[in-house]
Amino acid sequence: MAMDGTRIADLKEGMICDGTYILKEAVMKKTQAGKFYIDIIFMDNTGEVGAKKWDATEEDMARLKSNKLYKVHVRVQMWQNKMQLNLNSIRLAPPEDQARIAEFVPSAPIAPDEMMETVKVYIDKIGNSDLKELVKSIYNDFREKLIYYPAAKALHHAIRSGYLYHITTMLATAEKISEVYPGVDTDLLYTGVLLHDVMKLEELDSTELGIADYSIEGQLIGHIEMGVALVEKKQNELGLDPKICMLVKHMIISHHNLPEYGSPKPPMFLEAELLHYIDLIDARVYDFENHYRTVEPGEVTEKIWSLDRRIYRPDY
Repeated sequence: MAMDGTRIADLKEGMICDGTYILKEAVMKKTQAGKFYIDIIFMDNTGEVGAKKWDATEEDMARLKSNKLYKVHVRVQMWQNKMQLNLNSIRLAPPEDQARIAEFVPSAPIAPDEMMETVKVYIDKIGNSDLKELVKSIYNDFREKLIYYPAAKALHHAIRSGYLYHITTMLATAEKISEVYPGVDTDLLYTGVLLHDVMKLEELDSTELGIADYSIEGQLIGHIEMGVALVEKKQNELGLDPKICMLVKHMIISHHNLPEYGSPKPPMFLEAELLHYIDLIDARVYDFENHYRTVEPGEVTEKIWSLDRRIYRPDY
């Protein structure tokens, strides 16, 4: 809406404009000269941008609340090859705008209810009764979180309902691969897709807007080890076949492939190997498409941390 001002994706260097953004983070810092300022991250449904409020006071900081909408008047500039907003003014948006805050949140392009129906379709395709019972039990436990949780704090699929979006696109990829290679055990592969990241729903603490940070357990243990523990718990509760559960635990523990990425074991059977690459493909496609939106065709992005390189958006 025009009254909301300039979207983050439409900001250009040199602009002086108004905007309506969610305040994601705010931290008081000090310059080398000893002056205080507030380092802020704003977001809307088109992206994120850093901002600075210079010559700030403790009172200024105390008035800022995370996960609230703010009306701002800013000057847009580049700093160390990144866009930055210099705040001329900032005020809390009125209650009628706060009621619309979900409209400003980056969200999956498919409605969560629709994605949940897709998940149910794939669970029904699992023929092995132990695997089906395992997945159904775990997804039933997390049914409320599944609707809004992101798949990460800041990397791929770090958007509202990003977890479901990641899982459903992976399931579609897994199905297509099994059509090309009919020897693939889809019971195992679908189960691996559905459960490999499921403990991100505990590794992260997320608001219903999909804005997340790491839980204490997530920081100390991590979703891979937490996922293995959950499968063991369900095995004992439901009386599931230990050999089948061992395969699921291996898929969870190996899906990052290498120790430096968090996996103590590499994939040791076909479906575990495929799970790793399907996960990687899905993350890469998301990252490329997400960063293509920051440049015009024929341009090269700034270096992307998650890819450790710049990327080019083809123009032909």
